[in-house]
Amino acid sequence: MVRIQRGKLLAFCLCVMATVFLLITLQVVVELGKFEGKKFKNSHLKDGHAQMEAEPLHLHPFFNREGLTLNRKKTLAADSFPIMLWWSPLTGETGRLGQCGADACFFTINRTYLHHHRTKAFLFYGTDFSIDSLPLPRKAHHDWALFHEESPKNNYKLFHQPVITLFNYTATFSRHSHLPLTTQYLEGTEVLTSLRYLVPLRSKNHLRKSLAPLVYVQSDCDPPSDRDSYVRELMTYIEVDSYGECLRNKALPPQLSNPASMDADGFFRILAQYKFILAFENAVCDDYITEKLWRPLKLGVVPVYYGSPSIADWLPSNRSAILVSEFSHPRELASYIRALDRDDRRYQAYIEWKLKGEISNQRLLTALRERKWGVQDVKQDNYIDAFECMVCTKVWDNIRLQEKGLPPKRWQADVTHLSCPEPTVFAFSPLVPRRRSLREMWIPSFQQSKKEARALRWLVDRNQNFSTQEFWALVFKD
Repeated sequence: MVRIQRGKLLAFCLCVMATVFLLITLQVVVELGKFEGKKFKNSHLKDGHAQMEAEPLHLHPFFNREGLTLNRKKTLAADSFPIMLWWSPLTGETGRLGQCGADACFFTINRTYLHHHRTKAFLFYGTDFSIDSLPLPRKAHHDWALFHEESPKNNYKLFHQPVITLFNYTATFSRHSHLPLTTQYLEGTEVLTSLRYLVPLRSKNHLRKSLAPLVYVQSDCDPPSDRDSYVRELMTYIEVDSYGECLRNKALPPQLSNPASMDADGFFRILAQYKFILAFENAVCDDYITEKLWRPLKLGVVPVYYGSPSIADWLPSNRSAILVSEFSHPRELASYIRALDRDDRRYQAYIEWKLKGEISNQRLLTALRERKWGVQDVKQDNYIDAFECMVCTKVWDNIRLQEKGLPPKRWQADVTHLSCPEPTVFAFSPLVPRRRSLREMWIPSFQQSKKEARALRWLVDRNQNFSTQEFWALVFKD
């Protein structure tokens, strides 16, 4: 009996010891996971390169989005690598060691690294770029990098010379950017040449008994491009089916009424029945090209395009879209579309490239072939990965130059990296007193953004922290 009780006591003690050990182990793992918030240990860098400890860290040959596992005491600390600090918390990652080719950098949104000696670059997301908090004073070795793929209406300040030239590196929709995102909405050539959604012309002619020749689908009304004004005027000369919130005169099936269904197969099938799609961007900027263009080209519908003045440089062929800019008035455009609608041969010329699977635009083919990121492709890095690695690689390039006693290469953005003219309104649709709308604010907003850009540049060049009161005092000083 005593022996049994001793056995039970021994088993109980072993269980208690195992529980304590597991709790201690868990605490260690948690503390290791919080390493980025603690004080850094002494740097393991020598001449700019990380010195491996007895048990080396095995880096993946390609950039690993999940980062490198930090589960051993001897794993290199974050201060063994250049730190890339996301000042805009776009990624939400508090600490990740990422491999970029032969180089590795530590990526984080943790602002406690602001003054760390290994912090080399600050990454900004354009829409979130704010004067409320900037990493100042800016040290000589601090690079600023801008990622901005969205419409200029999200942050006009960035589109003026005083602000865009604050950045060393850019990833924008402009072809002149260090990492051009011009084709960000296009998966590849195969979706352009695919006949999956193509409706034969004979069927489209039959469907014309119940459908308009043109379709318009927009729910972002009265943007800087003034597209709704143009379409409203166009509707007085030719029939247009409008399914979105803007100028709606036709309803989608209930299951497709949610904006999230814009990429649904059923929605594509409806659009593919039309001969022409009004593909109007929300802003008029060189190289700012969205799904508005690529969607009709994928579906085998002729886009009637308004937006980027440089769009001809990106079309799959020289006869694949109708450009609004080539017509002096919606009346002339309507007349041209009616003529194509009646003439199968002339209409067919706009989809001949797709039927043959031939993309003749070498600029487009080269851009798709050479870009270092993919769209909706799990086998490739996305464009945020590519942006991070571009900055990481350039930082390491300068580290290697300094190792050789050479000065670092200084990169700087210029106005071509993000360029948009001041918004305008169409001459046939002047601003008139009616219900207040966003349409009335874009021009004064753009004009004020010029003053804001000048004020911001003056304060940043002063290289001291500043208050919002100081900023607005400068803006309204003139």
